[in-house]
Amino acid sequence: MSQSNKESRYLIVQTPSKEEHKLTVHDGDVAILAKDLAQVRLKGLTKDGKEVEKQVTSFDPGFMNTACCESTITYIDGDKGILRYRGYPIEQLAERSNFLEVAYLLIYGELPTATQLNTWKERIMSHTYIHVTLMDYMKSFRYDAHPMSMFIATMAAMSTEYPESNPTLTRRDLFEFDYRARNQQIFRILGKAPTIAACAYRHRIGRPYNYPTESFRGYSYTENFLYMLDRLSESEYRPSPAIAKALDVLFIVHADHELNCSTAAMRHLTSTRVDPYTAVAGAAGALYGPLHGGASEAVVRMLEEIGSVDKIDEFLEGVKSKTRRLMGFGHRIYKNYDPRAKILKEYAEKVFAEVGRDPLVDIAVELERRAIQDDYFVSRKLYPNVDFYSGIIYRACGFPLDMYPLLFALPRIAGWLAHWYESLREEKSAAKASIPGATHVMRARQICIGDIEKVFPTEEESISKQSITMDALKTYHSNLSKRRRAPHKDIA
Repeated sequence: MSQSNKESRYLIVQTPSKEEHKLTVHDGDVAILAKDLAQVRLKGLTKDGKEVEKQVTSFDPGFMNTACCESTITYIDGDKGILRYRGYPIEQLAERSNFLEVAYLLIYGELPTATQLNTWKERIMSHTYIHVTLMDYMKSFRYDAHPMSMFIATMAAMSTEYPESNPTLTRRDLFEFDYRARNQQIFRILGKAPTIAACAYRHRIGRPYNYPTESFRGYSYTENFLYMLDRLSESEYRPSPAIAKALDVLFIVHADHELNCSTAAMRHLTSTRVDPYTAVAGAAGALYGPLHGGASEAVVRMLEEIGSVDKIDEFLEGVKSKTRRLMGFGHRIYKNYDPRAKILKEYAEKVFAEVGRDPLVDIAVELERRAIQDDYFVSRKLYPNVDFYSGIIYRACGFPLDMYPLLFALPRIAGWLAHWYESLREEKSAAKASIPGATHVMRARQICIGDIEKVFPTEEESISKQSITMDALKTYHSNLSKRRRAPHKDIA
């Protein structure tokens, strides 16, 4: 590897034919530019054995080692257990800031002044009401509809309420050059998301929807959310300050986490110039998956399965023998104690002091103590992550399990919008600089391992294949009684 006076670094690659290619190493990081790799061509074989020269691509299932963008939003050092938003340590933000201030920081890059913060809060809180047609739409869902499904559907439906904010219906570059149009969508989405979430919860428990609080009451973002969740008939209901503060901290630590699955989906969708409501709904759909947004729920189910403190050792032995799974420990990025988990552990105790100590809490505390003292887990760098304590806090506060993904999605919207805003500004800068290919839709590559060419069968050949198993057409039929299924043994 060589280095010039301008600190540019290169990786020299030599092909079997002795050709040398200079691959640029990205400034400030050890990343090879893919456009340089694409210049390398090697000989390969086709399916029929012919030798051809092909462009080299990287094969990276799951994008485990691929950077698709530059970002100034979040910094993570997984080995040291560091998380920073715009350079500010997450510990300081959780202690001294609040969610709306952090959302401003993530989206606009700097902490707001006192005047800016007041205006920012006023703009968002003035957009908390949702149109009656959206409320009617939510009321049309089944009584047992999952809150996250309702949220995703309603967020997507919001694009029909604001056609002037849809680049498909107006102009493609609507948000690239008009910062006021961008800001309007940010105010609306951050303002209305808690209202939609609260309506989904009220729908789930069979109670009438609550309207947001009046702005003059001075409720915080999380207080307003709790008000819409829990107000019954009181004219002056005020949520518990301790629970509102704990939820605010939960929102801060969940606000962004670099390019996770749902945030990558947000950037992917943004590259098509879809409206932000559809993009947020798509990102929420990615988070809805149990492998992304279902971890805190899995923690509670695990603790319920353990049942009591005296069964922890038996459970941990099962984990070691691969017959049980330890949920809420370990992280793809953090090889140290998740800094968010440390923060939530402290606030968990404050919540327990307010609402009482759930029996699962004692199991969780003892499980953590034994796991972090066990060489088996320490050697594998399995430390508690953010989901471990967030699930316990949600449980202590009385949230049903099916609300957990939605409680994760609400604060993450701030991060999604920050990446939406950043990617649009990047495209604007790239367009002005006339950078080739800068405004392309995100599109990954694949390696085809299937059949390259087939001949469509004749009628006689098709008939001869009718004896092939028909598993592809078998399915499950829902809402059928045993009486109805009895005559049809082939119906599962």
